[in-house]
Amino acid sequence: MSSFLRPAVPDPHDPPTTATAIASATATATATATLGRIPAQYRPISSHLAIAPPVSVVIPAMNEAENLPHVFGTLPEWIHEVVLVDGNSTDDTVNVARELWPGVKVVKQAGKGKGDALISGFAACTGDIIVMVDADGSADGQEIVSYVSALVGGADFAKGSRFANGGGTDDMTPIRKLGNRVLCGIVNAKFGARYTDLCYGYNAFWRHCLDSIALDCTGFEIETLMNIRVVKAGLRVQEVPSHEYLRIHGVSNLRAVRDGLRVLKVILQEKGVRRAARRSPVLTLNMPRGEVS
Repeated sequence: MSSFLRPAVPDPHDPPTTATAIASATATATATATLGRIPAQYRPISSHLAIAPPVSVVIPAMNEAENLPHVFGTLPEWIHEVVLVDGNSTDDTVNVARELWPGVKVVKQAGKGKGDALISGFAACTGDIIVMVDADGSADGQEIVSYVSALVGGADFAKGSRFANGGGTDDMTPIRKLGNRVLCGIVNAKFGARYTDLCYGYNAFWRHCLDSIALDCTGFEIETLMNIRVVKAGLRVQEVPSHEYLRIHGVSNLRAVRDGLRVLKVILQEKGVRRAARRSPVLTLNMPRGEVS
């Protein structure tokens, strides 16, 4: 069993345990363990499992006040922190977030675009595991446990897939499905990946992965860029079946043709680029991006 994952309730037939063994599933999860030199606290995530690594959830949002009650309502209580990146909302997004999750960390986005928002959010995270969740209500926060399980089971990057066995989508039009399939096929052929889905923003990864990839785009195509660069970096990727629901309120900023061309541009730019020839990553975890409150 992974040293990051433990049964939350000890088996009465098990031999006595040490400080690094099974954690009790109490509300405060007070049992601790030592992973190398890092003290870790086990937190129960279900009736029979507890985890050690703290989990940060990054939610980029702009004018999503109506959707946040659903988004926050599906988040599990055991996560370490929620980082909301506010894209200069003109509605009550920030106040609603603080009412729903009093400890939420709010980052005021300095730039524009989803990519810029995510980079800002990643820089503000303190958890060992980072989960990306959209603010439109299309993602089910209860799936986070599946992503975390994939990571503690050995993966570096847990990639959500709507087309893996057990996944699904209520939101994609036929033209978007076709475009996603074609672009996914190109990435698989050119970079040796085995993805079943490409343009999906529900992913999770160990924070240290940010040291191996360079995040340097500002738009929706950042998801494709991450998918390509984790493969090129030789990181272990595991797809996690995920269901995408319809946006609850508001209108999506996605444009199938425009954004599809931007994704294709990223793919073509990455073709044959040697990692040693890349610029230094623009994301520095100790560098503040935006205003955190």
